[in-house]
Amino acid sequence: MNTIFQDASTLANALAAGNLTSVALTEKVLAKIAATDNDIRAFISIMGESARTDAAASDARRLAGQSLGPLDGIPVAVKDNIAVAGVPTTSGTAAFPQVAKVDAVTVARLRAAGAVIIGTLNMHEGALGSSTDNPHWGRCQNPLRVGFTPGGSSGGSAAAIAGGMVPLTLGTDTMGSVRIPAAYCGLWALKPTKGRIPVTGLSHLSWTLDSIGPLARSPSDLGLMLLATEGFDPYDPISNALTMQKPLMHKALSDMTFGVPDAAALAECESVVTESFARIAAALQQAGAKLLPIKIEGWFPGALRRAGLLISEVEGAVGMESALDGVGLSDDFRAMLDYGRQAKSSRVALAYRQLQQLAVGFNNAVAGLDGILLPTTPQRAFAHGSIAPASQADFTALANIAGAPALSLPIAAVDGGLPVGVQIIGGLWQDLELIEIGKLMADLQPVREWAKQMEGHE
Repeated sequence: MNTIFQDASTLANALAAGNLTSVALTEKVLAKIAATDNDIRAFISIMGESARTDAAASDARRLAGQSLGPLDGIPVAVKDNIAVAGVPTTSGTAAFPQVAKVDAVTVARLRAAGAVIIGTLNMHEGALGSSTDNPHWGRCQNPLRVGFTPGGSSGGSAAAIAGGMVPLTLGTDTMGSVRIPAAYCGLWALKPTKGRIPVTGLSHLSWTLDSIGPLARSPSDLGLMLLATEGFDPYDPISNALTMQKPLMHKALSDMTFGVPDAAALAECESVVTESFARIAAALQQAGAKLLPIKIEGWFPGALRRAGLLISEVEGAVGMESALDGVGLSDDFRAMLDYGRQAKSSRVALAYRQLQQLAVGFNNAVAGLDGILLPTTPQRAFAHGSIAPASQADFTALANIAGAPALSLPIAAVDGGLPVGVQIIGGLWQDLELIEIGKLMADLQPVREWAKQMEGHE
């Protein structure tokens, strides 16, 4: 396999063995971006000079026997609503040209682990949407099929990996904005437990629903990113100082039980998604896992997605108030924020109540399970310019509303076309368990088939 299409864990082993240098890897990454990103439009800024300096420092540490760990020397790119010192944090708009003076906590922690920050990534404007057809920074393409969306709002974060430009990225997830692009681009992604990865330095869309999470080519890589970025931050009002993670129990799939919501909740899936999901469910059962039908009290996917959207518009209007009264926002994005600013207080209060009730219903439903199994999205990637399906976040919003961790993994579609995403939503603080489950599921036939199919895109 071409070096730049390998996952970070494989690259880390090559660096440790002396078979690769960070300088050489960084040059390959920068060359790939230069050769392909005019067509893909994954990046907003590219930090070539500082990346080369950081890569050389990484190689010097390794030669001195002072490597900082598995991420030392690995190129990483960051969604453009997460502050990276030295470049603007635009949030996918033209309203914020000021250069960031300090890194977001997540970026600072990645640097402390030795990661080489390559640049910032395209996104749906303001993180409020899921096509990454950005009017200011360009229409981001899905590397798996030209003319199709990579999803959003972290579309650039997925396209940069699927296009072989970087092995790891950070995105943000308000109602699915890490997991939706991962599903559309055939990648792995983690939306962490709320409060586990600090959000200090994030330009919020919704402080109630936002999380920062990694995208990668493998579940092992998600683990590297989680361990590097998690932990209490006293400057983050939602960061949790408690160590609530239970000791990790290494189990086989045959020891696990997953809940599957009733068929009515999945009724609006595209048939290829339904059939592909049934195939991974059957593979789990063949591996000995138990799948139980469950009902999540208070979960009506479309209604809860609409409640989350209203809250995002309301809180986004507060966070971007200065831009709303200025310049640099598209008419469509401004109209959505204006809608939130003018929303009746009774509607907003009801939306918050719906979210609180669903969180209780979810926690009750997931108790005693290893996770809840769902498609990531009811559809696969669609063509730019077509009407975006309103239901894209119907399944992903559940984890944000509950504050729960969720893993999205790619499987081969039954028709052999674009991939289908599957997600496992765990109980609070079960992030590492989800990653371990992902490692086990990587050996299931539908997952292995997609991995093989992905090689054909490289």
